[in-house]
Amino acid sequence: MFHSRDPVYRSPTGAVKVHTNVHFKLLLPRELRCSAARLTVGEDLTKQVSTLGLFWCGMNGEDREWWECDFTPMQAGLYFYRFEIDTWRGTLGITKRFGGESGLDEHGAPAGECWQLTVYEPCYPVPDWLSGGIMYQIFPDRFCYSGMQKAHVPKDRYLHRRWGEQPQWRPNAQGEITNTDYFGGDLRGIAQKLDYLQNLGVTCIYLNPVFEAHSNHRYDTADYTKTDPLLGTEEDFTQLCGEAEKRGIRIVLDGVFSHTGSDSVYFNRKGRYQTEGAYQSRKSPYYSWYHFYRWPDSYACWWNFDTLPNVDENNASYDRFINGTGGIIQKWLKAGASGWRLDVADELPDAFLDHITAAAKKVKPDALLLGEVWEDASNKMAYGQRRRYLLGRQLDSVMNYPFRDAIIGFFTGKHPAEMMEQIMTVLEHYPPEVVHLLMNHIGTHDTERILTVLAGEPLNGRDRAWQSKTVLSQEQYSKGVALLKLASLVQYTLPGVPCIYYGDEAGLQGYRDPFNRGCFPWRNENTELIDWYRSLGRIRRGCKVLERGSMEPYYAGDDCFAYIRRDVSSGQKLFVAVNRAAACRQWNVPPEWEHASVLLGSAPCKTILTLAPYGCALLLLSE
Repeated sequence: MFHSRDPVYRSPTGAVKVHTNVHFKLLLPRELRCSAARLTVGEDLTKQVSTLGLFWCGMNGEDREWWECDFTPMQAGLYFYRFEIDTWRGTLGITKRFGGESGLDEHGAPAGECWQLTVYEPCYPVPDWLSGGIMYQIFPDRFCYSGMQKAHVPKDRYLHRRWGEQPQWRPNAQGEITNTDYFGGDLRGIAQKLDYLQNLGVTCIYLNPVFEAHSNHRYDTADYTKTDPLLGTEEDFTQLCGEAEKRGIRIVLDGVFSHTGSDSVYFNRKGRYQTEGAYQSRKSPYYSWYHFYRWPDSYACWWNFDTLPNVDENNASYDRFINGTGGIIQKWLKAGASGWRLDVADELPDAFLDHITAAAKKVKPDALLLGEVWEDASNKMAYGQRRRYLLGRQLDSVMNYPFRDAIIGFFTGKHPAEMMEQIMTVLEHYPPEVVHLLMNHIGTHDTERILTVLAGEPLNGRDRAWQSKTVLSQEQYSKGVALLKLASLVQYTLPGVPCIYYGDEAGLQGYRDPFNRGCFPWRNENTELIDWYRSLGRIRRGCKVLERGSMEPYYAGDDCFAYIRRDVSSGQKLFVAVNRAAACRQWNVPPEWEHASVLLGSAPCKTILTLAPYGCALLLLSE
């Protein structure tokens, strides 16, 4: 009767720009004897509900008939829609079912869900430099140590003597996890490895925080205006950006603006700094940035960590400091950065996000604003409020956790159709400009290493002591490598931009923090995996369809996952198929794919595609 992803029934499909005319069609069985049909649309922001009548517009064969209408959304936001039809059986609802398809709501049965229509208003140029590229996430302390001596490094930091030994994980004598052990990775070390990254096909480096802070993760910012002395100087950062740009690589910084460190210029709980912090005086210029329940020892902090006092982003002084002319956002873009990844974006107020974006685009119109959002970012609710990240004026795109969940879900045994549905829902809900820039990761500093996820024993809440001594067996490791090749192939060929978490391509394993934040294994890399990732990089560079091509599901079942990417402008079509099973799988494909270029795997034989155990097929057609 209706399918939200089929242009026959809804045109255009997917998210639409404001003022776009959307045409709806129903195909109804004549046996229902429909006398009237209505489209009901609820506007999420205003809660206004509109009802539009559908018109009878002709027959489809002898036993079905078409009804149609048009709807034009006049402002950006989310709209939720369903249909009603008057029949000989009474008034029935037509609502959403699995896969965007429709079903009849029978009398007395629970009503189905509404479909979502995302309406957005493009306000800034899209940073196209990322489209079709490859991102690479670096945890700076653990990537590469240049060997250069640093000045002004605080004395209370523990420096490991040997690169690659296990990070500290035991609590100190006070029972605290301090994250104050360092390996010395630095900005110059990253610069020394730019040729390596270029050979992987990397076009964008996302750096975890680089500003002065007193933990190895640096999410407890001490001074936004300075790079951490163990990483190097601002000049080192600018030189890194310049050298990267020569190789076609941009740098994106991590912006941690929902909280600072308690050991910071602004709060100064330990008295480390000469400045008068909010903890020391109510007359401090930073006092109004924080919310004290009982000054000075009781204050709002991030997830109850007293080392991370929350800031009030709506405070005019703090907002100016971050987003004003010459503020932190603009300072580091002028120093060479090409954008910002915004930590815990759901904890930043809409107005503050608006100001970040406006400040960034003012000095660098093609700056990238990428938000950390773990759910469907189009309809995310945070603190009782619907967020408008993707509706214009805010984020260019987001970290794509739903795709990660789908990829990992498929390769760890969940039903392929359910995983395909997760992917297609995102593509239906997100504006296309957002989709092309999605950060498609399968591991980050906040998750277990992908090899461990795919082949290791599930964590199931086990403690750090267990995690510290648990590694993959040789059999598990071999299986993990085979599955990682397939998972990365899917990651590289879905809409969006793949992001490698440093060392995944070299075979690093490990459970949660700090075991997922080990040192890059220079001279001990898994060269088989690195060669695989290099081949994926070459494929991305050679396939225009992977920049902005649409995606069509082809098959999801029997341990297999297949889809087609299609690009009208280049005339390219790409067929992607993977088999997670340890046995062969066979199924039919259209005859045209017999004549495709084989990029990976093998071509079909007389329309029969055979996938080897843990095998794949990547086929390219060009008009």
